[in-house]
Amino acid sequence: MDIIKKLNFDFKTNQLIIKVISQIDLFKGKWDINEKKENRYLKELRKIATIESIGSSTRIEGSKLTDEEIKKLLDNIKITKFVSRDEQEVIGYFDTLEIIYDNYATIDLTENSIKHLHNILLKHSDKDSRHRGKYKTLSNKVVANYPNGTQKVIFNTTEPHLVDSQMRDLVKWAKTQFTKQDIHPLLIIATFIYEFVSIHPFQDGNGRLSRLLTTLLLIKYNYQFVQYVSFENLIEQKKKDYYQALMSGQKNRDTKNEIIDKWILFFLECINILISRLEKKYDIYKQKGGYLNDRQKNLIEFIKKNQPIKLNDLSKKFGEISINTIKKDLLHLKNENIIESIGRNKGTIYILHQDKQQMP
Repeated sequence: MDIIKKLNFDFKTNQLIIKVISQIDLFKGKWDINEKKENRYLKELRKIATIESIGSSTRIEGSKLTDEEIKKLLDNIKITKFVSRDEQEVIGYFDTLEIIYDNYATIDLTENSIKHLHNILLKHSDKDSRHRGKYKTLSNKVVANYPNGTQKVIFNTTEPHLVDSQMRDLVKWAKTQFTKQDIHPLLIIATFIYEFVSIHPFQDGNGRLSRLLTTLLLIKYNYQFVQYVSFENLIEQKKKDYYQALMSGQKNRDTKNEIIDKWILFFLECINILISRLEKKYDIYKQKGGYLNDRQKNLIEFIKKNQPIKLNDLSKKFGEISINTIKKDLLHLKNENIIESIGRNKGTIYILHQDKQQMP
């Protein structure tokens, strides 16, 4: 498996790749600073992105559940019996994503870890109990599922008897490249995902697992921001382009003409689009004060209707809340530039920050 030859791009393509990677890495540097300094916004953003990722990735494979239905399912995860296949797939995806978020630093890129993630992905699926966590024994194809119920074969995949050797070679290649650092990590990740999808090592769940592995590798190699905006949601929206990019290289599989320039560019451009989406979401959250709990929202509403107000006014209105908690909330709201304080000590009054006077 000579993967390097598949990255033999023309001059123009190389220049474009360098340009896009530079844009991504520039944002990454700025984001790393924001994430350390202002991470109070991020919990809510990741929660939204998680719902979108689960919904989109499972719908790409034929699921019918909406994001709202998935949110309700996850809200009742402890009391729900997962009867339908769609529900089983959603919970499996959620479990795998949470494991990746919590353990990415210690998950090594090995065949065993890939099999383990596959096992978790399908652990709730009765239909897949016999083959989860194991390489395929029957030939399979990459098939696109469309909303009207039709399917289209995108390309053929590696035959079962060759999967062991090709997966072993792929994992070894990726780990070597990450260690040597001769190739940019984004190119290694994009190439790894292309090869994984082309091999299609498992009987089922390959598409979902490829997107989970994308998230794992991006976070593991310091592109932390991808957990706060949904890669899968973008792929669902660009499903046709996604398959065409894969097919552009796959149609020449195992020949000297198997060049994956279109896939690499598609992958990188998707990350660039994600950056634009994240910047917009992040700015909106900052404008609204980011993530606020219900108690803090109630304080804002009271201040808005009755400003200027004093600490004593808030203590009387919210008698069930301790004075120390109200002080902490006021300090937090000041730090978020949602409110301003005028005066000192007992004479201090609070008003909405000038920029927040029109807050809904």
